[in-house]
Amino acid sequence: MILVIGATGNVGRHVLSQLQAMGTADVRALVLPRDATSTRVPDGISVAVGSLDAPDGLAEALTEIKTVFLVWPFLTTRGAPAVLEAIARHAQRLVYLSSIGVDGRSEERDDPIFKLHAGMERLIEESGLPRTVLRADTIASNTLSWADQIRTTGVVRGPLTAPTSVIDPRDIAAVAVRTLTDDTHVGATYRLTGPRAISRPEQVLAIGAAVGRELHFEEVAVQDARAQMLADGRPPALVDALLSAAENRSASSLVTSTVTDLTGNPPRSFQQWARDHRESFR
Repeated sequence: MILVIGATGNVGRHVLSQLQAMGTADVRALVLPRDATSTRVPDGISVAVGSLDAPDGLAEALTEIKTVFLVWPFLTTRGAPAVLEAIARHAQRLVYLSSIGVDGRSEERDDPIFKLHAGMERLIEESGLPRTVLRADTIASNTLSWADQIRTTGVVRGPLTAPTSVIDPRDIAAVAVRTLTDDTHVGATYRLTGPRAISRPEQVLAIGAAVGRELHFEEVAVQDARAQMLADGRPPALVDALLSAAENRSASSLVTSTVTDLTGNPPRSFQQWARDHRESFR
């Protein structure tokens, strides 16, 4: 049996649907108590209620589980040892969704997101759980946070980050499904990217083409963005994490063949993702 943690997220929901499409038996989705009555999962997939911030309550969700897909939703690793201990008492292996910035350039190692995932990878290794690590590049669905700006103004305002090989969450899920259903991937670490590096202004143009509107990207200085976000009441740790890409990350031309190698299909372009999600921006 497979337990999907993060089952309602942008990657996890595709993991569920693709496992179902493959006819994989015995799949369970972990959902938060507040979402227990509203969450919809594909037919044939069971639901367990639990929360990673209450690991003592995960025993029922983990009963009879062999493999766990884990997305860590917090900004620190606090609480992770207890969760990993709970998983290790039941499961035989773990597939963890990490970041491609782990073990990256030395100047990027203070990036909060990269540090978080590096810390989680260390804890997973120390737990002794047989594991597969998926280090993903920037996920295309992150741009859904621009939807309100696009609908109301046609302008996306924010710090300018370096181009990266943005990856469709469906492609991450496809690799996750292969590693969840095949024990031969134990011990592997895979780097997952889209087909080419793409900048934020190019992403905005691609969304504009998808929705049939002329959209623009307007750069905002990092310090101005930070001041506005703090004034809006966002926690400083969250602000640092959201702005870290603009402050710490350098341009990357890295493109891997992992998606094709493991799934047999080339990774989708950002343009394809934008076309498939155009209604989210209208």
